[in-house]
Amino acid sequence: MAENTISAIGTMFAKDVLSSKLAMAYVTVNNKRYLLFQAKELKASLEKEKKEVPILGRMLKGNKSVSLKGSGTLTIYKNTSLFDDMIEKFMKTGEDTYFDMQIINEDPTSDAGRRTIILTDCNIDKISVANFNADGDWLEDDIDFTFEGVKFAEKFKQLDGMNV
Repeated sequence: MAENTISAIGTMFAKDVLSSKLAMAYVTVNNKRYLLFQAKELKASLEKEKKEVPILGRMLKGNKSVSLKGSGTLTIYKNTSLFDDMIEKFMKTGEDTYFDMQIINEDPTSDAGRRTIILTDCNIDKISVANFNADGDWLEDDIDFTFEGVKFAEKFKQLDGMNV
């Protein structure tokens, strides 16, 4: 009986896993768009803020979502001054720079297709101003940032096996 249950469940094809290396990233600053080919790794997430809700007649409290916060970390090979310039401008003038970041994930072997996410009103929280590592291979920088909006410009297609 277990064999029939397992064979009745759809499974994903290995080809439909997207390669994380096949991505593109663009940064738009002051209406100028840059290909961010220095990018090595990006992790951007939305975190929900919740408030506890005591409920009469229940021992377990409820939770209600009340807001979101967007934040992330971008690791780049340090061969551009694009982000340094933003911090230097803020340091010298007090004028902060906001930018948009577009991330495209697409693996031509996957039936999932292409996904395009645009993080809007990104702002740097933390950046290295100098670094080196005698044991390291490459000069890299981790840039912590926040963002205030997300546009889901293109979404992955739903794979056939997901339909039940």
